[in-house]
Amino acid sequence: MFAIVALFALLSAAVGSSTHKNPHYVPGHDTMVHLFEWKWVDIARECEEFLGPHGFGGVQVSPLQENIVIQNRPWWERYQPISYHWVTRSGSKQEFIEMVRRCNNAGVRIYIDTIANHMSGNYPNAFGTGQSKADTYNFEYGAVPYNHSHFHKLCAITNYNDAANVRNCELTGLHDLDQGLEHVREKIVNFMNEAIDIGVAGFRMDAAKHMWPADLKVIYSRLKNLAVGHGFPRDAKPFIYQEVIDYGNHEAVSKFQYNEVAVVTEFKHGSEISNSFRGNNLLKWFVNWGEKWGLLPSRDAIVFVDNHDTQRSDGPQILTYKSSKIYKMAVAFMLSQTYGIPRVMSSFEFQDFNQGPPQDNHGNIVSPVINADNTCGKGWVCEHRWRQIYNMVRFRNAVNGTGVTNWWDNASNQIAFCRGNAGFIAFNGDNYDMKVTLKSCLPPGTYCDVITGNLENGRCTGKSVTVQHNGDMYVEISSHQDDGVLAIHRDPINPEKHRRKQNDQILSTVWLLKNLRFCTLTRSYV
Repeated sequence: MFAIVALFALLSAAVGSSTHKNPHYVPGHDTMVHLFEWKWVDIARECEEFLGPHGFGGVQVSPLQENIVIQNRPWWERYQPISYHWVTRSGSKQEFIEMVRRCNNAGVRIYIDTIANHMSGNYPNAFGTGQSKADTYNFEYGAVPYNHSHFHKLCAITNYNDAANVRNCELTGLHDLDQGLEHVREKIVNFMNEAIDIGVAGFRMDAAKHMWPADLKVIYSRLKNLAVGHGFPRDAKPFIYQEVIDYGNHEAVSKFQYNEVAVVTEFKHGSEISNSFRGNNLLKWFVNWGEKWGLLPSRDAIVFVDNHDTQRSDGPQILTYKSSKIYKMAVAFMLSQTYGIPRVMSSFEFQDFNQGPPQDNHGNIVSPVINADNTCGKGWVCEHRWRQIYNMVRFRNAVNGTGVTNWWDNASNQIAFCRGNAGFIAFNGDNYDMKVTLKSCLPPGTYCDVITGNLENGRCTGKSVTVQHNGDMYVEISSHQDDGVLAIHRDPINPEKHRRKQNDQILSTVWLLKNLRFCTLTRSYV
């Protein structure tokens, strides 16, 4: 299986090979999922059993660096490192290495949430998840080692109209490293290169807004190429996406200052989509969705509806799993568009800002329980396992390489469009039924709506749409239905074709049994 993944990777086009803008997905895979606070052993299993088979491209994992242990174990303790040792509540170094290997073999890439801007804040008797200790009040991090000379002067960020204040002072009390110093650069580069050696595909740079772009460029220039032995093309640069919170408010630090050599997180994307699907803007205006909305160039943007920060910090304006119907609509829109490199959020339930992941009485993270319908339990939300989301990842793979065509709207909140001649999707954001006959971009046939069901044994478990020989198709989405989206893609239902496929499989099996002494069946996730 590993050889197959490697072959596909070597044959794939090296888009962005001179920069850090190619996520290096295995062909036939697309879309990243953030498995927020998952354990490494659980991610490995998820790659093999779900993400690979459903065509996901990669996983953003929680920070790998040893972090300070904070009372009641809030989620944000993971963003207060005490060293660069690979030991966290998610697991050991060996478990991480094994996870990367297994996910790469399943056709799923791994991206590390990386903290290079700062170390921890001040805590008495500070110790880490690997038992490292620090004198945080005196900026002494012996396990690195760092001392007071490796940090910017002590000041707090108070003025977002002053770039030096934003980049040289402490963010919420977190001790701000000076990335202009060779010692600091060396420690960050060594940490990242060691991860590249074991097969990771790239990095999310946390709080990149608070580091100087020139310093980051030097750090990126010293990173190794991705490991060919783990299935990457030769001379492939690690994928890097930088957290720069910029909603277009004309602050001193802009997202456009960071996209020269690496990708940037496009926060305005989620804000605008949430605003529209909440009914505060008409969906018809999405006809020119993308850069014309003040967004980054498409190839430079990691896009998302929500992330682990905005879920908690941006209040009711950002859609989350807690508004499930319109959230699924928003994610479906993101995945159906050509703009950006999409990332899907996979959450745990929370009732307050600080609440950490599901854990036992000793603070150990509890593994998700997978229910009979493939959803998660035991406090885990797992949006990526919602049918309406994972089937839209399949939709995205099916329409890959096509553009948005045949736009239709009702001058309000009902919209529909094609992806070339490979797929069609419609949204009903109005409070009345959508009932319309449209010209299809798909060949005649009957197609399963992948939002309400699947194709099983040659039949749709949800809605179906029939494209007539004259190209007409009738689309209906009732306002009271659980799903406000309908999506179909190529490979229509063809019972005769399904029967022929079954017969071919039977004949092939008979031939194998007659002509082979033995055969080893392997499971492929590509």
